[in-house]
Amino acid sequence: MEVFNQLPASVLQWFAIFLSIIIEALPFVLLGTILSGFIEVYVTPDFVQRFLPKNKFLRILFGTFIGFVFPSCECGIVPIINRFLEKKVPSYTAVPFLATAPIINPIVLFATYSAFGNSLRFLLLRLIGASIVAIVLGLMLAFVVDENILKDNAKPVHFHDYSNVKWYKKIFFALAHAIDEFFDTGRYLVFGTLIASAMQVYLPTRILTSISGNVLTAILVMMLLAFILSLCSEADAFIGASLLSSFGVAPVLAFLLIGPMVDIKNLMMMANSFKKSFILQFVGVSASIIIVFCLIVGVM
Repeated sequence: MEVFNQLPASVLQWFAIFLSIIIEALPFVLLGTILSGFIEVYVTPDFVQRFLPKNKFLRILFGTFIGFVFPSCECGIVPIINRFLEKKVPSYTAVPFLATAPIINPIVLFATYSAFGNSLRFLLLRLIGASIVAIVLGLMLAFVVDENILKDNAKPVHFHDYSNVKWYKKIFFALAHAIDEFFDTGRYLVFGTLIASAMQVYLPTRILTSISGNVLTAILVMMLLAFILSLCSEADAFIGASLLSSFGVAPVLAFLLIGPMVDIKNLMMMANSFKKSFILQFVGVSASIIIVFCLIVGVM
């Protein structure tokens, strides 16, 4: 205890925030990796193809709205998306799911509804904004840019046939995959959380609030704040609601949209699996659409 007493208060605060984010995020990372493990064992490429629509646009819509029935937090979404891509799910279906699943799932929508005084306005605006971003990302990958988003140097994928494996062995293999995925993903979560918690301590929010002079600047500031805070989407609505009187509707909406799609810890995990070019496209397109959407909302 004497060692901790000798540390500066800012360092202690940094460690406390780091632990709080890790404690909040780890259950969702664990859930995501367990789902990833069971997808590896129980979901075959042929199984995926049977359930996907044939039309590209319908596949984009399928990925955009499947989060209603297949919810996931952004802390655990990357392993799931990575496994789906390895199972030959098209990137223009998987990436819309990556964008919307942490936002449009029932838990987050109910939290948003509750945080803003049982008002449907922010719930609908958040749902519409996330859906627009996801659809545009899907269209981009389907018709404009290279749809192969996994790293070129990723280890080759070998599809194992588990169909004749006994049920208890299937569960064992699924959990074994989940453990490997958890430790592989977890290190990036830790590094990202260290950076996010340090920025919360050493980049005071009063600096951000002091430069938010107009709507566009306020939107950019709130997007940066969401990136820095790296909150889980189940909790960010309550933080956003507390900032509503200081920033206004459009900037808070930008905060609620960009945070679950792009934050420090999520970006670190994405960098482990996806090409840099795709990550830049994902961040650039998502941020641009959110800015335009929130500016339109701001003048309505």
